[in-house]
Amino acid sequence: MTDTTSDNLMEKVVALAKRRGFVYPGSEIYGGLANSYEYGPAGVELKRNIMNEWWRTFIQERSDMVGLDSSIILHPKVWEASGHASGFSDAMIECKKCHTRTRADHLIENHFEAKDEEIKVEGKTEQELDEIIREQTMKCPVCGAFDWTPVRKFNLLFETHIGIVPESQSKAYLRGETAQGIFVAFKNVVDSTRVKLPFGVGQQGKSFRNEITKGNWIFRTLEFEQAEIEYFFDPETTAWHPLFDAWKAAMEHFITDTLGVRKENLRWREHGDEERSFYSRRTEDLEYKFPFGFKELWGLAYRTDYDLGQHMKFSGVDLSYTDPVSGRKFVPHVIEPAVGVNRLMAMVMLDAYTEDGDRTFLKLAPRLAPYKVAVFPLLANKPALVEKARELYDALGKHFPVAWDDRGNIGKRYYAQDEIGTPFCVTVDFATLGEGDDPAHKDTVTVRDRDTGAQERVAIGKLQEFLHGKIYR
Repeated sequence: MTDTTSDNLMEKVVALAKRRGFVYPGSEIYGGLANSYEYGPAGVELKRNIMNEWWRTFIQERSDMVGLDSSIILHPKVWEASGHASGFSDAMIECKKCHTRTRADHLIENHFEAKDEEIKVEGKTEQELDEIIREQTMKCPVCGAFDWTPVRKFNLLFETHIGIVPESQSKAYLRGETAQGIFVAFKNVVDSTRVKLPFGVGQQGKSFRNEITKGNWIFRTLEFEQAEIEYFFDPETTAWHPLFDAWKAAMEHFITDTLGVRKENLRWREHGDEERSFYSRRTEDLEYKFPFGFKELWGLAYRTDYDLGQHMKFSGVDLSYTDPVSGRKFVPHVIEPAVGVNRLMAMVMLDAYTEDGDRTFLKLAPRLAPYKVAVFPLLANKPALVEKARELYDALGKHFPVAWDDRGNIGKRYYAQDEIGTPFCVTVDFATLGEGDDPAHKDTVTVRDRDTGAQERVAIGKLQEFLHGKIYR
């Protein structure tokens, strides 16, 4: 197989993603909108499958977890309490010539990566970032000029307004993370369910960050799907170190075993004192080796009781928990695993991209594939073949997401499904109708395996069971 770890891997995957309906540039007919993307017919299925697997693994299959779907627009004081309204910002710099804005830390990191050198910029002030940029004479990546404004902070929250009449409108924010909705709903969850510590609340949904970034596809976008968990526990009865390590193991197992990503492309990185949030006892990132380097995929933080404490302070509502046995009242501590689903999707596609001679395919875990099986008539101009194939398509469609294709020759259909990542292709041919040389092949179809290209005949009556065993093994 061809080595696909070269610098053009990203270009190949981005091109495939558009060609096969996974990801399109946002608002493309109007010239595009930076850092926004649309998920096509194949992409929305892949993203949904990843989200469903996360929900099944971390919510439905665990007795210590419940789910939540909080509002995208929360009370503005939520973001004051969390610190986002004042401290959720990036250090930005603007080129005076072409007016391109870019994150100062990204400009610096990219500059040193190009020289095969590493630099840590976490925790540095705007003035320190300014000094590095000017000492290194870093030029604008767009126009090549060295004429920058001073580095300054920009808040990442998207502002909006509630109300119809302008003079009566009040300022609000699109949520910058899904976590705060969990903290705000903590008391309602405890009061309305039978949960007992330790327990977790999980949520999936859109978050918004007014970030200005260049390139790297869907790794960092203006709006994105998050999957976050706040796992609450009593620090006096549950030691946080083993709990933290258990979440690390669960996260890594999900990536390698459920999503099928190669373990050698993963690593853990612990945040240093200058990078870690002041309220966090420990923060680690599970990083993936993207074509642009190891980058954060999934964060894990021990946030102590900071968040619930802040919301108690700003709301005036008691968010403490009363132990049902001892009667002791306290504010629970929390460990937070938080991941961006869009990053998971980018990772899955990059990791699955495979070249084998003149054949390109996405070696997706069958559970994740947008379509689990494709059904073809051998020839589109033979009504008997098309009718039989349609019957099979309709029957399988009650059990799996199924694709139909009768365009072009059979080889081109196989290659198209390979690029989408469809694990199995089923072909109805003349032998299926009993017109072949071997009478035993009547009411059988050809099943082709995506990864190996191998084909075998399977009886139509056993096809559903056969495919189910292969896909959900």
